[in-house]
Amino acid sequence: MSIRAENISWRAGKKCIVNNVSLEVKNGQTLGLLGPNGSGKSSLLRILAGLRRPCAGRVLLDERDIAGMAKKSVARRVAFVEQHTMTEANIRVRDVVKLGRIPHHSPLSSWTQEDEAIISAALERVEMRDRSEQGWQSLSGGERQRVHIARALAQSPSEILLDEPTNHLDIHHQMQLMRLISALPVTSIVALHDLNHAAMFCDALIVMLKGEVVASGTPDEVLTEAMLREVFHVETRIEVSPYHGKKHIHFL
Repeated sequence: MSIRAENISWRAGKKCIVNNVSLEVKNGQTLGLLGPNGSGKSSLLRILAGLRRPCAGRVLLDERDIAGMAKKSVARRVAFVEQHTMTEANIRVRDVVKLGRIPHHSPLSSWTQEDEAIISAALERVEMRDRSEQGWQSLSGGERQRVHIARALAQSPSEILLDEPTNHLDIHHQMQLMRLISALPVTSIVALHDLNHAAMFCDALIVMLKGEVVASGTPDEVLTEAMLREVFHVETRIEVSPYHGKKHIHFL
């Protein structure tokens, strides 16, 4: 088992944001987190990444509680791509991606050709290598998102957690990114709004509502017209696509 959460709860003041959530993700699996805005997806991702300590429960990486692991050890294997990550500095694109290598270096260690190769490969995978010398401020919102994903890939993670990674991306790059995530030889947990992307690219799904898990399983098991009506308040017709053999959701 790659990553496991046991009875995770987290509160902001008196409000319960994540309530008794448990999940297991196998090595190499892509898990999609679905749910309306405010359902607790982003908070859960931050807990799983070790960036927020739960009020109750625990998160384990290969059966090790991350609460007892050094932050640098967690950062060497878990990459987190936030929904909104901004910087005012107009640094080069390549220097943004270099930040992903920090957990693999001590203050006195030298930069290597292997580091440079990893950075170039990460930029290539998100189709941004030709922009590597440009300044951050010259990029569009979608280009910045792709650079942040390249930074996460440069971390050489075993687990990658992404919060709405297709925000600001055009359709081509949405599809390219989801194909990339699902094909990575790592464990991925992705918060998504696009239900058809979830059906096409995820191995398993968890649906959250008001901080709780209300459905979990494979996309075929989870994505039903009744669930979408109850959780998302939409009327749909679900069919199997003749093109990719996965469920396709039509909104009525």
